[in-house]
Amino acid sequence: MEQPVNLQAALATFAEVYSPRIVARMNDYDVRIAHVAGEHVWHVHEDTDEFFLVLDGRFDIALRDRETVTLGPGDVFVVPKGVEHKPSSPGGSILMFEPSGTLTTGDRHEGEIPAHVHSTTGVNLPATPAPPTRTPPPPEARG
Repeated sequence: MEQPVNLQAALATFAEVYSPRIVARMNDYDVRIAHVAGEHVWHVHEDTDEFFLVLDGRFDIALRDRETVTLGPGDVFVVPKGVEHKPSSPGGSILMFEPSGTLTTGDRHEGEIPAHVHSTTGVNLPATPAPPTRTPPPPEARG
């Protein structure tokens, strides 16, 4: 991705919840965005931490045998590797950093995956046209 990505514009290209889109790659990590609403599934990432930044709305992360963490716009939280967690939200959008290939439902999960939760390693954003180039005015218009 050689062009800047506007996160709000990227979020406007899809409506599915818990179906992250990859907006950038850095080293071996994906930068993903997602709409969130409803309950996710209890899951765990055994070998990697999971970074969340709330862009809009509210995002709750229940941690097994711990208190639920409630995040609002601008809040950041890292779920440590090996900690079972279950995200939920009344509605919003998030940004995540995860190693490329990390499954959204973890290395293992509890119960059936709800129909609104996509078990994926992320989906690339559709290609966007290059921004228009600015053509200088003709010499006679420059005065």
